[in-house]
Amino acid sequence: MTDTAIPALPELPRELQVEVTGACNLRCRMCLVRYREPLNKLTSSMCLHTFNSLLDALPHLERVTLQGLGEPLMAPDLMPMIAEATSRGIVVGFNTNATLLSRTKAAQLIDAGLNWLHVSVDGATAGTYDRIRDRARFLRVVSNIAGLVHVKRQKGTANPSLRIVFVAQRSNYTELPALVRLVAEWGIQELRVQSLSHDFSDTDLEGSFADIRRYVETEALWGDAYDKALEVFHEAELVAAETGIRLRLPQPGTEPDSRQPGTPGCDWPWRSAYVTYDAKVQPCCMVMGTERAMLGDADRESLATIWHNEAYRDFRNRLLGDQPPKVCEGCSQYRGTF
Repeated sequence: MTDTAIPALPELPRELQVEVTGACNLRCRMCLVRYREPLNKLTSSMCLHTFNSLLDALPHLERVTLQGLGEPLMAPDLMPMIAEATSRGIVVGFNTNATLLSRTKAAQLIDAGLNWLHVSVDGATAGTYDRIRDRARFLRVVSNIAGLVHVKRQKGTANPSLRIVFVAQRSNYTELPALVRLVAEWGIQELRVQSLSHDFSDTDLEGSFADIRRYVETEALWGDAYDKALEVFHEAELVAAETGIRLRLPQPGTEPDSRQPGTPGCDWPWRSAYVTYDAKVQPCCMVMGTERAMLGDADRESLATIWHNEAYRDFRNRLLGDQPPKVCEGCSQYRGTF
């Protein structure tokens, strides 16, 4: 969010998010992947040629995030993508479930020049984590995190910088203080707690998003549910202060942040684009599903052209008003709760 008026036709973005693969080895309960047919990593991953063409189209890129709905470590061209981006002076990183993060893979990431890595850990116990991150195993992930920290020390490198990410839900928030202590034990300094990304209120109650919409209704920590979690959040803050962990907690509100005239409810479409593994261009990663908002196809025209097309201009204009695109109304980022 920003309080500064911004132009309807912005300069080319300096940030980019790329879904390097749509395939995932898990079926996490809060992720759309669980509710769709599984994708093959060979046929549902972006190739290096397409990735390079995206970088070529945006010559002033400063930061690239290599993630979407899939698990980035399953992307066949991940390492050369990281190496290509870093060779251009671009800061590059991604989120991972870390189930595939062996010590060998950790060393490859470091050698490729990865700048940052966020690891998703949605519980402090195997029972809670394994239930939410279906098909994952808590102890394996903990071992892989320890392995990564060890390889970093062995190589004497500060990169990638590490952060643990916790998606707060009604079924796991009570474990947050214990997770803070674990993060400290792992030798990681930062823990980001975030809400579920979307309520899917723009979708058909009986359509293809029905199951994930019902899950969010049951699990989201918004409104009264957030109020009940405040005591636990406060305890987590105390543990963070004691252990030296940087802790970021989500916000309680359910309405969009107040904004000045001429400023948007969300500034993402002015500063960054999101491209799916099959080169579809969307306003951001929070959308989940190309059928909900698609602004262009980077296989057919350059990302620079798409950035200034009519669909993008219309999307931005609607964010400047009081009636945003329907897909934005239920977004945690837009509502200031993420």
